[in-house]
Amino acid sequence: MIPLHELLLFALAALILAITPGPNMVYLISRTLSQGQRAGLLSLLGVICGFLFHIILVSFGLTALLFTVPYAYAVLKWTGALYLVYLAFQALKPNSKGLFEVEKSLKKDSPSKLFSIGFLTNVLNPKVAVFYLSLFPQFIKPAYGAIFTQSLTLGITQLSLSFIVNFSIVLFAAKLATFFQKQPLWVKIQKWFMGSVLLFLAAKMALSKAK
Repeated sequence: MIPLHELLLFALAALILAITPGPNMVYLISRTLSQGQRAGLLSLLGVICGFLFHIILVSFGLTALLFTVPYAYAVLKWTGALYLVYLAFQALKPNSKGLFEVEKSLKKDSPSKLFSIGFLTNVLNPKVAVFYLSLFPQFIKPAYGAIFTQSLTLGITQLSLSFIVNFSIVLFAAKLATFFQKQPLWVKIQKWFMGSVLLFLAAKMALSKAK
């Protein structure tokens, strides 16, 4: 079983991923502002199913990879560290987009299309795949038990946090958009907080050793 302190650190990384603007968040906010809360929730359901798809694939893949390739841990470690540095740069660069600078004039779509677009937006989102493949191995250790079980535990933790964050955003999209437009200081605080935490996690990852 993954120790609580390790799981909490992973949860922090997953939370940072969830609140970092990306294809999933942009799509959910855009759909909610253009077509209403119900459309946003249907889109969110598709996004969550996309997460499940990634989790299942990565759980089986990591189990095989970490047992068969001697240097897989080192490669994934440095890939993950560099990716977190890239995310930090994207958060901190001067001309990065604000959280609610999204497309508000989308056409009306059916419930099935809302779900399928949300699903495909997540399945085809490289940020999610790289996050799982690079960060999971930093918290999965043979000493903690079955790798598959550990991977599922991390996946469910990340999925739960992502659902809570995105569900809240869908429910309060209009109010949050108005708030951030009127309070640009909070946008700067959010960006610097995310960037700082991402750099800390990148440093910890780069210095970590396989156990």
